[in-house]
Amino acid sequence: MQMLTADEYAFLAKLATAYRNEHLPVIKQGKGWNPHLGVDALCFQHHADGGMVGALITPCELSLVKVPDQTCLTEPVADSLKLLLPSGIYWLSLDRLPEGHVFYKRVILSDVSDLESMQEAARLAQHMMSRLMQPTEEIST
Repeated sequence: MQMLTADEYAFLAKLATAYRNEHLPVIKQGKGWNPHLGVDALCFQHHADGGMVGALITPCELSLVKVPDQTCLTEPVADSLKLLLPSGIYWLSLDRLPEGHVFYKRVILSDVSDLESMQEAARLAQHMMSRLMQPTEEIST
């Protein structure tokens, strides 16, 4: 698997910051607000159909995210996206950020109030992504 470039990591950090700046007032009012957590894009990897797939952690939730290749976007952008991963098919919803950035997300865990640090959030994101990237028949419960 091809590693992300420094520019891609920088773009994901910029995307997480833009998401925080855009949504933080609403996030702070959300049920389950966790003051130990921030907003971060974690565990991203290239996806077979282009773009990147990973996790977005916020003080209220953990989401699966698909970031399309921003240089190949054409208008209009669909309001939803069917994402095929080894574990199955996931429907994601469009989120638009300032400066024209778009991505798709689906909340996987809507309560992260038990997490005590961003390190725990990162471990949870790693676990989520490893599970989603496994074929369904290999996932044991």
